[in-house]
Amino acid sequence: MSDFQTTVRLTKNGNQTQLIQNKQAIPTLGKNEVLIKVKAASLNFRDHAALSGNYPGVVNSVVPLSDGAGEVVAVGEEVSRVSVGSRVSANCWANWVDGKVLKPEYYVASIGFNMDGWLAEYIVLHEMSLVQLPDYLSYTEAATLACGAVTAWNAIHQHGTLTAGQTVLVQGAGGVSVFALQLAKLSGARVLAIASRDDDDKAQLLRELGAEKVVAYGENPDWDKEILKLTNGLGVDKVVEVAGEKTINKSVASTKAGGNVALVGFASGMGGGVSPLEIMTRGIQLGATTMGSRSDFEAMLAAMASVKMKPVIDSVFAFDDYQKAYDRLQSGNVTGKVVIEM
Repeated sequence: MSDFQTTVRLTKNGNQTQLIQNKQAIPTLGKNEVLIKVKAASLNFRDHAALSGNYPGVVNSVVPLSDGAGEVVAVGEEVSRVSVGSRVSANCWANWVDGKVLKPEYYVASIGFNMDGWLAEYIVLHEMSLVQLPDYLSYTEAATLACGAVTAWNAIHQHGTLTAGQTVLVQGAGGVSVFALQLAKLSGARVLAIASRDDDDKAQLLRELGAEKVVAYGENPDWDKEILKLTNGLGVDKVVEVAGEKTINKSVASTKAGGNVALVGFASGMGGGVSPLEIMTRGIQLGATTMGSRSDFEAMLAAMASVKMKPVIDSVFAFDDYQKAYDRLQSGNVTGKVVIEM
């Protein structure tokens, strides 16, 4: 193994942030650290936001991407949780091992944002951040899970575990929405979806994955009323809100009294002006979902393994084509996850 590796770094140049490929020494290991040969990494919307300069807490010249998977090739002298040859991924909040509350101390270790991420040949991580991968998942498949899937898992289970017979609303066919649909069906829930159209490939995929009904917001701007009709006027138990500004009010209107809107993303903007009165009088639980702990990741992997659930992958790019992968994500015409193989 060479002492040097190829990395890609988010580098600020004036008012712009660019992706710059370079060579650097492979870091030496601390006593509880692990060297991982990266096999694959995947992109999330927040990676595009970071490149655009619209995401907080990104340090200059960081190696991006919080989602990845690889093989352990060296371990520090006190490492006990994994060994050379282990197939692993890592929790995006590297210090968040357990518990349901995102604490301030977890923000100092955000993989791909203020500590080096997966868009490199190797990554060094503390053993406590790592999860072992089930054998049925390839590295390419496993590389899609840390951010989007764990976020979806917590979105559908926050404010009470999702149970069979409850109804979940998902938005579109991006990474988090597709994971939320799959994981909700795994729990026995009924799933409704909105999409720009009901007759394209995205809508067809949503139906194939188990969405009972896809409501086309392009043809039906009052889609919240259609969701109410589909739930006998009651509304859904949970909404996985990924779009933000253009959908948040209708998401609240689509939710039953005492239901939950999980705020996951802001793809359409960061405004919205939700009425506090409606939230209060209808007892809507409105809460942010920002990934989760390592224990959440492990629980989700166990649930997935019980039925050998696999992620939906939109496209796969070679390491040297990382810019094309970012461009694909930025196009907005993505179904599932965009992956880079090393």
